[in-house]
Amino acid sequence: MKYVLVAILTFVLQTSLLAQQIADTLFNPKVGAPAYKEGARPVVLFDEAHYNFHTVSGRYLAFTRLVRRDGYVVQPNRVRFARPELDKAKILVIANALAKENQSEWVLPTPSAFDSSEIAAVREWVKDGGSLLLIADHMPFAGAAEELAVQFGVLMCNGFAMIDGGDDGRIAYSRQSGSLADHPVTRGRNRNERVDSIVAFTGQAFRLEGKGDPLMTLGHNIVLLLPQVAWQFSKLTPAIFASGMLQGAVLQFGKGRVAVFGEAAMFSAQVAGPNRMPMGMNDPSAPQNPQFLLNVMHWLSGLL
Repeated sequence: MKYVLVAILTFVLQTSLLAQQIADTLFNPKVGAPAYKEGARPVVLFDEAHYNFHTVSGRYLAFTRLVRRDGYVVQPNRVRFARPELDKAKILVIANALAKENQSEWVLPTPSAFDSSEIAAVREWVKDGGSLLLIADHMPFAGAAEELAVQFGVLMCNGFAMIDGGDDGRIAYSRQSGSLADHPVTRGRNRNERVDSIVAFTGQAFRLEGKGDPLMTLGHNIVLLLPQVAWQFSKLTPAIFASGMLQGAVLQFGKGRVAVFGEAAMFSAQVAGPNRMPMGMNDPSAPQNPQFLLNVMHWLSGLL
């Protein structure tokens, strides 16, 4: 594998950028015709109770602005998951949750961000008709979400998905290459909503244990690095080839729906470092990421 030197250089870059990674408040996502009008607007409950790296007014500000402009009602959730609160929403969004003891030190082992009663509550809520958008990035976020994910037949790998020998973290998916699936989520409701390519920014990799539809399939040039400490790599860091593993999928669970993504920046708009390097929906290489997010939300709310 060619990743070792590149991974070490990436570590130096990424640790510097992560310290300065903030929401791009100037990014102004557009929505042509909102999907929902007044009186029929689905409630989106956005998790902020689990030391989340991404929040409504923080690094997921662009996510919030975009889905609100599409007609969704976004409400932050700052309490542990329980059925009475979940029943107030159509969609639950969890983005990069962490356990308290892992919020500042990204080292193994990674404890679950959710206790057993929360996991049971979310599982039963989805089974009865709720929709879950579960986003868990590279280590430690994948490890923090894996106990919840496995309830839906999703096996997360608590590592870093990277192009073997690459140097900037971007992973491109396209309909033409087959890495981006032809699916209602990528077709949208009409020609204007069709998505042919998207870009992810590092992330993890996962597998589907049960039934589900892959959306984003990793290619033969992707490796999964498994460090003890986030962003610390060496020639001794374990690694596996990740070809055929996933970064995006959707599935039906009982009466409900689940969308799972192993990368979070693709649904954000952030700037990093003194040069304000764009990352996410504001990145020039990812012009269709905003529509892809809207299509995912439409699938979760039943429009697709």
